[in-house]
Amino acid sequence: MSEDLPFDRRLRRLRRDRAALAGADADYLVRHAADELLERLDLVTRRFSRALDLGTGRGYLAGRLRERGLDVVSLDAGARFAAAAGGVQGDEDRTPMAEGAFDLVVSVGALDTVNDLPGALILARRALRPDGLFLAAFAGAGSLPRLRAAMAAADEAEGGATPRLHPQIDVRAAGDLVQRAGFALPVVDAERVEVRYSGLPSLVADLRAMAATNILASRLRRPLGRRGYAAAIAAFAAAAEPDGKTRERFEILHLSGWAPAPDQPKPARRGSATASLAEALAPPRNGEGDQPQAGGGGPPLQRL
Repeated sequence: MSEDLPFDRRLRRLRRDRAALAGADADYLVRHAADELLERLDLVTRRFSRALDLGTGRGYLAGRLRERGLDVVSLDAGARFAAAAGGVQGDEDRTPMAEGAFDLVVSVGALDTVNDLPGALILARRALRPDGLFLAAFAGAGSLPRLRAAMAAADEAEGGATPRLHPQIDVRAAGDLVQRAGFALPVVDAERVEVRYSGLPSLVADLRAMAATNILASRLRRPLGRRGYAAAIAAFAAAAEPDGKTRERFEILHLSGWAPAPDQPKPARRGSATASLAEALAPPRNGEGDQPQAGGGGPPLQRL
């Protein structure tokens, strides 16, 4: 299979260059994920000095890390983003850094559109010193269900199906990838973020400003015609709430892992647990204790 599948590398760079010219107000999901990453970093007791920011974008996360006194090297596939950050232009899965050059590697909103995610994770791990930390966040499986339904309606109106949204990675697959890349103590979890939009054009405009529109290779893409676009707008609007806004969902995957080091804690031997996981997760009996709450990630964000 070509290394330029499923994503068109050239188109990815162009889309990131276009996004660099857009206003920064559409970066709300990137900033949200970056803030969550920083909160997780605050839970780590060790100190870091030199970080690599993969897919730096407008540099929000890099700036926050520099405020903490870290030396940050930025890398982005887009020439404009890389130049604005004073960093390096390159693909995250094809640009190896010097081995052991960093004690922290971070990435927000970029690794879900690299062609070789296992390779990108391996390069990130190699760039870390022993006991260095990797933290990343990107959109995963379960994201954009309303947009997917709208695109299905568009395909039906035009009489044929074509891939219009990117393949997505779920929590289990992401955990396997982090472990296979050689990270120790891997952890992957998902966070649900809901955003309300006035209509499909508003959502698409924000995705464009985040460089998150379709970059599938050309033989996998087909332009959306006028009839299909109208059907998509109608399908999205049909899901609107009483105030006319439609709620869309993003599932953000958070990944972490450590570069192996001799003195790291080791996972417990399989079968050595002394307590039952089933009992620990069982609901309280006799009405005692708190009942689990459905996850929602807080009130939805508002977009006009």
